[in-house]
Amino acid sequence: MACSPDLLDLTWDQMRTLIVVREAGTALAAAKVLGREQSSVQKQLDILNRNFQALTGELLVVKQGRGRDFLFTPTGLEVVERARATFADWLQGIADSRRRLGSTLTVGTTEFTLGFLGRVWERVAPQLLEREVELKVVHVRTRDFWKRLDSNQVDLLCGGLAAEAAAERVAPEYDFLEWHREGLALLTNLTVRELAARTVGVDRLRTLPLVIPSHGVITDFVERWYGPDFRSQLQIAAEIDDIYYGLALLRSRMTYGCMLCARSIGEAAVDGRLPTSEDFRLIDFADDFDPMLQLISGVFARKGERETYDASHPLNVLWDAFRDEAASGRPLPL
Repeated sequence: MACSPDLLDLTWDQMRTLIVVREAGTALAAAKVLGREQSSVQKQLDILNRNFQALTGELLVVKQGRGRDFLFTPTGLEVVERARATFADWLQGIADSRRRLGSTLTVGTTEFTLGFLGRVWERVAPQLLEREVELKVVHVRTRDFWKRLDSNQVDLLCGGLAAEAAAERVAPEYDFLEWHREGLALLTNLTVRELAARTVGVDRLRTLPLVIPSHGVITDFVERWYGPDFRSQLQIAAEIDDIYYGLALLRSRMTYGCMLCARSIGEAAVDGRLPTSEDFRLIDFADDFDPMLQLISGVFARKGERETYDASHPLNVLWDAFRDEAASGRPLPL
């Protein structure tokens, strides 16, 4: 009740406009982002300036000339940050409410776990669609896994991590449902004459031209075997962002070498289920790596969150479907 009328006149749309102007620089650029006329953006800025000058004695933005970015005053910068925080808090609150009510499920997957999610969704789709539950699927790279889950951007994550082969508990800080374990292999376009071995050990790997991801779970394997400075110990012919670029490099013959990958992906490439070449071969890893690691795939959830909901909550329904599919023994689709 003590709020000034000038503050109460502040609208969500005005706050959004101010944020966009801060990011875009000019009223014209902001208008293009917002899909409205420049005059509309300028009118909102004028209203904001007038109201905040009455409230604080300082304008929010100062026009510097044609084509130049607005100058934001200290008050203007503070209001932008408060507006951003306000939007973030409200969006998070809305997402939390939707999650609690189960009206939306957001599942993050890597490219190669999407097929498994699709198969699991078949089990529960009729039930959840009847309840008007919306499924959102987002692509998550391994390097962003835990950030996405910890910040509530996703409810479940489908993917894998490097863990010791003998490990029984994987990622104890999360709820984890395992569905698959496998080792790595080398997919190569080198001839048998250039690489005749059927397996490659820790020392031999140092001598081979390698194609490896620049980040992610495969990099975790290499770093745990050779340390954080593994790039100085290995002959890295190319670093890649995704498996398809690595396949294209080897297929083009612009790079000759061995690409580190999950064994199932290497098998899919050799069998022709991925874009490949008939000359590709698969080389296994020897058992002299320390520690012996496996790529363990499954579904992750925030620790204890599912226990706060009853069994009929969509999050638990989907989790149970993952568990049933994992127990079915059907191979992981690629």
